[in-house]
Amino acid sequence: MHTLILSSNEEDIKKAALIIKNGGIVAMPTETVYGLAADALNGDAVKKIFAAKGRPADNPLIVHISDISQIYPLVREFPKKAQLLAEKFWPGPLTVILPKSDIIPDEVSAGLDTVAIRFPSHKTAQKLISLSSPLAAPSANLSGSPSPTALRHVCDDMNGRIDAIIDGGDCDVGVESTVITLASDVPRLLRPGGVTAEQISGVIGKTEIDKAVTNPLADGERVSSPGMKYKHYSPKAEVILLDGTDKDFYEFVNRPTDRNIVVLCYEEDKEKIILPCISIGKKHDYGEQAHKLFSALRKADENGFSVVYARCPEKTGVGLAVYNRMIRAAGFNIISLGSVNQQ
Repeated sequence: MHTLILSSNEEDIKKAALIIKNGGIVAMPTETVYGLAADALNGDAVKKIFAAKGRPADNPLIVHISDISQIYPLVREFPKKAQLLAEKFWPGPLTVILPKSDIIPDEVSAGLDTVAIRFPSHKTAQKLISLSSPLAAPSANLSGSPSPTALRHVCDDMNGRIDAIIDGGDCDVGVESTVITLASDVPRLLRPGGVTAEQISGVIGKTEIDKAVTNPLADGERVSSPGMKYKHYSPKAEVILLDGTDKDFYEFVNRPTDRNIVVLCYEEDKEKIILPCISIGKKHDYGEQAHKLFSALRKADENGFSVVYARCPEKTGVGLAVYNRMIRAAGFNIISLGSVNQQ
């Protein structure tokens, strides 16, 4: 398959919309990561997304809209709490799970009775949706690999596998949207992102954080949101998360080794580490860390490293989203450094 590379001008977006109307799939930029888009109401088109990504069919997709009015045919109800969240955070990096209507194909919902919906803030995504239809759009990468935040990432994974890619520059947020379900008694955050749990609680009150945000799913447990799989966002290199103090971290990564290792670290760490380093930003700038994370993981592969040592990030605000992505990239492979360094 020949993959077209399109710009974000109106003429090219119209070409992309026509591809989608004809049942094709197009990678589009959003403010979070690039999404792999197909007509959300066309089950056959949505199947092409799963084929291109190599994505398991039990992993539900997010439906993207370009106007609040588009939500009403897609859901059985749009409750007050969802409306409050939409008023505060849409357009933006928040996905809300609601009871789905009958027009949502099972391919989108993975057979669940709910649908995940968001209204992206990226103008190119909005234009594409308005010219085509609500779009099912998971991240535009091979399943399990780091999500794409730049055109080159999408090309690396999807060139020859999809109809077209729209170049929208680098993504601003850098991690996928926050996902919250309102299809339970108490609103529950299933995936952290650019909208924090604290911000959500400030709008709708008590909000639980699902245990799967920081822990693996139990055997046989059904996926209710994208990004809940055991291992996700992973480069080819082995990722090992290091949990400990600054002193413990420096002592561990500076030990002699014959392994081909790169260290994902904060900007402040670089001058204190002997091994090759890739910075993900300043220690307390969680937004910068989110923006740089996936690019840093891909850079580890591009430079041929076989092991990635990564600092365990803070679990505060957007830092929780960075931690969630890192822990899944590592397949929950974490070393607690205090006891190790004493051995």
